[in-house]
Amino acid sequence: MRSTFTLLLTVLFLASCGKTETRNYLSSGDYDAAIDVAIDRLSNNKTRKGKQDYIYMLEEAFAKAKERDLRDVDLLVKDNSPANLERIFATYQRLNARQEKIRPLLPLPLLKEKRDAIFPFDDYSEEIVNSKNALVKYLYTNAKALLASKSKVGGRRAAEDLQYLLQLSPAYKDAEKLLSDAILLGTDYVSIYTKNETGKIIPQRLETDILDFGTGGLNDKFTVYHSNRQPKIKYDYGIVLTFREINISPEQVRERQFVKEKDVNFGKKNVYDERGRVVKDSLGKNVTVDDIRKVNCSVYEFVQFKNVQVVAKVDFINFSTNQLVNSFPLGSEWIFENGYATYNGDRRAVENDYWPFFDRRVLPFPTNEQMVLNCSADIKQKLRAIIINNRFAIAPY
Repeated sequence: MRSTFTLLLTVLFLASCGKTETRNYLSSGDYDAAIDVAIDRLSNNKTRKGKQDYIYMLEEAFAKAKERDLRDVDLLVKDNSPANLERIFATYQRLNARQEKIRPLLPLPLLKEKRDAIFPFDDYSEEIVNSKNALVKYLYTNAKALLASKSKVGGRRAAEDLQYLLQLSPAYKDAEKLLSDAILLGTDYVSIYTKNETGKIIPQRLETDILDFGTGGLNDKFTVYHSNRQPKIKYDYGIVLTFREINISPEQVRERQFVKEKDVNFGKKNVYDERGRVVKDSLGKNVTVDDIRKVNCSVYEFVQFKNVQVVAKVDFINFSTNQLVNSFPLGSEWIFENGYATYNGDRRAVENDYWPFFDRRVLPFPTNEQMVLNCSADIKQKLRAIIINNRFAIAPY
């Protein structure tokens, strides 16, 4: 009984919340939100007495939404501005879509008034087609005017208009070709290259490795990045990775010696009495104890060490003005380290996790060139991150 009563209270509470929410939308003028809530509540058991309020609110919200949309269209048409064509088209679409959401629920009976709710539907197909055609024509004409400006901003805006146009009317005249022209006009080409200001010779492979990265994930609709300059392309921006310092430490071998002692169990040993005889237990067996002995080990540890630090910066340059747009620091470090050890004594005195050092041997130090080359992957990753995180520095639009 208690669970049934709780469930009933929950249902009543949720129903009350839904009605309050719908009324709030109605009073605030958000008629379509009120319509959506009412439709959701009426999608099941629409003839139940408890759903009557939703039918009244749906009827009221529909009438007010329709009246407002038609009033807006009338004002937009009287204004006679081409810029209003998209809003006119969208409003007619909304008027039609609103009807189609309600249509599957009909009829909706109002029990007290013994009538069905009234939803005066209209056929907006002609208005939708006419407003769409007018909008398509305007988008086409406007895009051609923007292309005639020969500016990148004009090209980008023309591309947006043409893409919307082709959604509304695929294969409209030569809109596909105009879209290609607009994207070409609006595209910025960015050259990525390196400079050396370290006063040292940088391995050619380093520059090659760093610039040898795919531009996938970098290019967007209006920006194309090239790490290898292409002939016959006028580049709008440059991204310059300038090496400023390369610091390589000398080859070092750090040594240390330490001694370890530890009690080690060598197994079992007999227990002897004062006369030197083996002690027996009650069953006549030898009495034994752990044979614990102290062992020691002298350890000679060696650590080979060499590191390289690369200090660089990334500059974004506008080639049309020859101005620096932005600059970002970039640093990278690679460390060569190899530890190994020898010992004299019983290595069981040393912790087990140290034993792998005894199996290692001295390694040849990498050359300075190899040290620098080992930074290339890290530099490449950081350069890419700087480009991705600072796209706004390239042709903000």
